[in-house]
Amino acid sequence: MGRHYDVVIVGGGAIGCSIAYALTTEAGFRGTVLVIERDPTYQRASSALSASGIRQQFSAPVNIRISRYGIEFLRHAGELLACGDDRPPINVNEAGYLVLAPPEGLETLRRNHALQNSLGARIALLSPQELQLRFPWLATDDLGGGCLGLEGEGWLDGYLLLQAFRNKARANGAELLHDEVVGMDRGAGRIDALRLASGERIGAGMVINAAGPHARQVAAMAGVVLPVEARKRNVFVVSCAEAIPGCPLVCDDSGAWFRPEGAHFICGCAPDRSNDRENFDLEPDHAFFEQSVWPALAARVPAFAALRVTGAWAGHYETNTFDQNGIVGLHPEVRNFVLANGFSGHGLQQSPAVGRAVAELIAYGNYRTLDLSELCFERIAAGRPLSELGIY
Repeated sequence: MGRHYDVVIVGGGAIGCSIAYALTTEAGFRGTVLVIERDPTYQRASSALSASGIRQQFSAPVNIRISRYGIEFLRHAGELLACGDDRPPINVNEAGYLVLAPPEGLETLRRNHALQNSLGARIALLSPQELQLRFPWLATDDLGGGCLGLEGEGWLDGYLLLQAFRNKARANGAELLHDEVVGMDRGAGRIDALRLASGERIGAGMVINAAGPHARQVAAMAGVVLPVEARKRNVFVVSCAEAIPGCPLVCDDSGAWFRPEGAHFICGCAPDRSNDRENFDLEPDHAFFEQSVWPALAARVPAFAALRVTGAWAGHYETNTFDQNGIVGLHPEVRNFVLANGFSGHGLQQSPAVGRAVAELIAYGNYRTLDLSELCFERIAAGRPLSELGIY
């Protein structure tokens, strides 16, 4: 057989390395951990190419609780993920999310606002007039209102968080292997071993699918059909001659978004669903900026009519095509196969909570810190989608 590990994690991005970190710090777990990553440079990793936002403005309570846990973790990440005297700078900026809604969307915005605040978030519901007073650079005539996160929302350095999880997990004893899983050997209701591109065969007590945009292909090796696809998302870097003071991360009702990045801004827009298909290409689509992103930005912020593009990149969402929420937990039939997939653009911000939850599930057989049972695979087989209106 060769080597054997108690837990093998397929995928060393933010989710996979967060799970490895959490396992190596979980009091009830004393096993061995291996993380297999096909690209240790992370040049194509979703975590490294993310816009790296974190917000509490969701409509499903489980997602709000995940973000509440996440921001508390990130505030203390330097201490929690320190390796000796090296405290990693995650660079959390709690400048807030501003979610804008048209008049017909105001009632939904109000309901979400009430729920978010009832769960401990600090979100302000602002009228168009209040928006104009707070953000005079914003065009508000066509808006019904907006919600602004007063704390616990903003952005961070996603690549540094990924590296911090990875380095701490390794310092705690987890092993990292540069290789690719190309097959799995199935026994009776379980995975016995993983076959690697290098030719090695590795035994595993538990196997965790944390393969990001490649999660569906990894699940198929275990005989599991997983509704996760790689969806391309463009991010554009722009400069603006006029000052845009006090700018949070803005989610426009058009689907466009933007936030400050140093002296510049980064921005993007979700493509129309009819054109949003699986795509592993990572070349930025400049025509998409001209046709879809720029017009939306200029309509919302008049100063952006004269912006200048200074850079661009593209990354992947690992999109859950069933309901766009994460899929977390043991597979009901492959009993040693754990899923941590399909976060649909929210994986980085949800990684601290998912890592802890999966570690507890493996160590104790149940969730203790945060109950993620609503994200179970069984909801897919039952045709029971988890409703989440806050997908941006």
